[in-house]
Order: sequence, then C-alpha cells, then structure tokens
Amino acid sequence: MLEENHDQQVDRMRAATNAGDRGRWRKFGGRNRNVAALIGLAVICIIWFAAAHIVDKPFLFPYLEDVFKEVGFSLTDLYVLRNLGITMRRVLTGSLYAFIIGFPLGMLMGYSPQILKALSPFMNSLRQVPIMAWVPLAIVWFGIGDGPTIFLIAFSGIFTIILNTISGVQDISKDYYHAARSMGASTFGVIKDVVLPGSLPGVLTGLRLAVGLGWMSVI
Repeated sequence: MLEENHDQQVDRMRAATNAGDRGRWRKFGGRNRNVAALIGLAVICIIWFAAAHIVDKPFLFPYLEDVFKEVGFSLTDLYVLRNLGITMRRVLTGSLYAFIIGFPLGMLMGYSPQILKALSPFMNSLRQVPIMAWVPLAIVWFGIGDGPTIFLIAFSGIFTIILNTISGVQDISKDYYHAARSMGASTFGVIKDVVLPGSLPGVLTGLRLAVGLGWMSVI
C-alpha cells in the first residue's frame, strides 16, 4: 500500500513536470505573434481612451493620457527608481536562493528514480500550500525587513525550478546515456557531459518562471 502511494506521488510529480505546453502560448500567435501583440495593444489603448472619456470620471476610470503622463514622471523620479531598485534586488536575491536550492534537487530527482520516489511526497505536499500562508511564519523566523520578502520569493520559485529541472533531465533521450556509457564515461562524466547540457532548456525555463513568480510575490 505504501509502495502504491509512492508510485501515485511520483506519477503526479511527473505529470506536473510535463513540458509539452512550454511553447504553447508562442505557437498560438505563429510567426507574426509580435505584430499581433502590437495590434492588440493598440486596440486596447483605443478602447481605453474612448471609454475613459465616455465615462468621464477620472477617479473611477483614469484617462489613458494621464496614465502615460504619470508613468513618464515615475521614470524620472529618484524616489520611485530607488524603490524599484530595492524591489529588483529582493526579487533577484530570492530567485538566486531558489535556484541554489532547487537546481541540485531537481537534478537529483530527475536523474535518480529512487530519489524522485522518496522526495516527491514532500514536494507535492509543500507546493500545495498557498504562499500567503507562509507570511506569519516568515515574519517570526526572519523578523521585519527584507528577510520575509526574500523567503517568500524564494519559496514561490523553488518548486518551479525543481519541476522544470526534473522535466529537462527526463526529456533527455536514453540514447545519449547509452552512448556515453558505451564509450566508458563514468557517472560523473555522464552528468557533466549529458545531463547538465541536455537539461539546460528546462533549467532556464524554470528560472525564467521563478523570476516572474518572484515579482508576483513581492510584498
């Protein structure tokens, strides 16, 4: 029964690492997706401009030109730029911690089925907890300041890095492993010459998504 539960946990972990939809959003737009995005943005701006003037209540529905004016002012305001720099530092620091922890774990879980089977129940349990549920504990553990924010950013991105790294490792064709071993490569050589280069697309995807989740987790 315990073995069956482990297998179910591993199946869920593998399902979560499915990389089939990584490029799905890009494929929707085809080759002209950038042009279509610009056209869509222009249409939204036109609708916003017209609707704001029809409603004529800037407090509820601000004018588009006022928004652009404030954005331009903010980009020249040293106070705003200083706080933007602080936020970027927190996001990059948290994402770095997430990578330092998530990358080796993802490599181990992707390369070793035994480690994947052993750790997947804990990973599946922890990643289901909403990020905001960790706020009180983060404040207790790290106090007031950058500590709780960096912890939440790292925690929000670590599982994305782990899952995408696992997926990147498991997407490597078995033929590469067989070829390396047939030429006398050791386990370290297989990891260095096959696993690390082959999993790089998944790792970079996980890191990119982790940085995006970090921006969403800034408090």
